[in-house]
Amino acid sequence: MKIPTPFSLDGETALVTGGGSGIGKAIAECFLAAGAQVIVVGRTESRLQSACSAWGDAARYIVHDVDACDDAPRLADRAAEIAGRPLSILVNNAGNHVKKPALDTSDDDLQRLFQTHVLGAIALTRAVGAGMLDRQRGSILFVSSMAALFGIPNVLAYSAAKSALRGVIRSLAVEWSPRHVRVNAVAPGWIDTDMSRRSLENDPERKNRVLSRTPQHRIGAPEEIGWAAVYLCSPAAAFVTGQHLAVDGGASIGF
Repeated sequence: MKIPTPFSLDGETALVTGGGSGIGKAIAECFLAAGAQVIVVGRTESRLQSACSAWGDAARYIVHDVDACDDAPRLADRAAEIAGRPLSILVNNAGNHVKKPALDTSDDDLQRLFQTHVLGAIALTRAVGAGMLDRQRGSILFVSSMAALFGIPNVLAYSAAKSALRGVIRSLAVEWSPRHVRVNAVAPGWIDTDMSRRSLENDPERKNRVLSRTPQHRIGAPEEIGWAAVYLCSPAAAFVTGQHLAVDGGASIGF
């Protein structure tokens, strides 16, 4: 008799927003390795197409902008149609960023980031979560940030949006967990993506600050976020809900 692994995602169908690059892509790859069927969502078809062609038949993609909140139900229905079975995992990873001093941060900056990180994610969570609640089975994961855990200068809009999600996660977890839909977040530290690499390599002083305040004294790998996501969405985490898991080499608790 084969002993099942509690970290397996066999039989699961996951929708991952912002899945064509960076952390979203790593999460999708780890989900596939754990046995899930994965549908990635993004605005750039070439990225999505390239990723899925390398992953094989278990991966599909949909071009979609999560800012279009009214289209969230259609995205959820289309994803389930493509998969041929209901969605059991949702990863709200799509995001945008603004880096500027607080006094220069405009109402438009705040609106744009809240539209993606908060309003778009909530709209899709409602659309996908409705079916999960009917079936009394599902896992919803938000990708948060260190900016929701401690103060970082020049990212007021981003910090506000990610901090808002902490309340969203707690509220949803309390409301939906009795119906067997778990809601959690993973909060990446400094991770070696194309975007962060460009930022840090052009700013050696900032890179040294990042390393000096990270107890493991290194930048994280995207797949380290991916495997944490697998855990939170797997049977191994069946009694975990409403949590905000920092995967940051100790940066959030270091001195």
